[in-house]
Amino acid sequence: MLEKINTRAPESLDKEETKKKTKELLKEISDLQNLLYAEGKHSVLVIIQGMDGSGKDGLIKDVFTSINPLGINTQSFKAPTEEELKHDFLWRIHRHVPEKGKIMLFNRSHYEDVLIARVHEWIDDEVANRRMEAINAFEKLLQEHNGTVILKLYMHISRKEQKEQLKERMTNPEKMWKYNKNDFIEAEKWDRYMECYEDVFEKCNTVPWHIIPTDQNWYKAYLVAQLLRDTLKKLDMQYPSMKN
Repeated sequence: MLEKINTRAPESLDKEETKKKTKELLKEISDLQNLLYAEGKHSVLVIIQGMDGSGKDGLIKDVFTSINPLGINTQSFKAPTEEELKHDFLWRIHRHVPEKGKIMLFNRSHYEDVLIARVHEWIDDEVANRRMEAINAFEKLLQEHNGTVILKLYMHISRKEQKEQLKERMTNPEKMWKYNKNDFIEAEKWDRYMECYEDVFEKCNTVPWHIIPTDQNWYKAYLVAQLLRDTLKKLDMQYPSMKN
């Protein structure tokens, strides 16, 4: 599936005009987030997944920094700690789900436990399938019992563009802090990662995935801003009336 989806914007799309539209969307998002916070009936969980170099950090900067800091949090998930490994794989995740009225960004997420863990053969297919069943139940729980809206974003970068992004971390002084030699090792496992992602898209799609072309930052930001704006509008929120 992924190889059939373009990683770039349509050629007919004007870059500068699209960037203007993104700014307008960000203003709407800011107002809607304030409403979300005031009403306090819903929460939003944005799950951001993608290969190294696919622009997850840049997306957060370009789209979500326009939101009032009081109404948004970000959590990154790296290798589990010793304490976390003593619990089920979702224990460390559940602790960070958003409270009502707030937006939470997961920069990588519980899906790493059926992606990198599978690519490196730390778990077998049987365990991976059981974990994906648990993920579906977990996401259903958040939706049905906490009013959480879940947006699952896959940052769809081309293999060529990923190589360019990783190389830039070796030459651009502003990006050298991101350099990690392991990123190049992981990049060599591209085909296996794609197989595992495809399996995740098929088996964990009760909450749909949104495939975001990400070779061009301006297009990626526009698509996600539009998606977030539309999602918040659909909640049909109202400001609470004055309390007695």
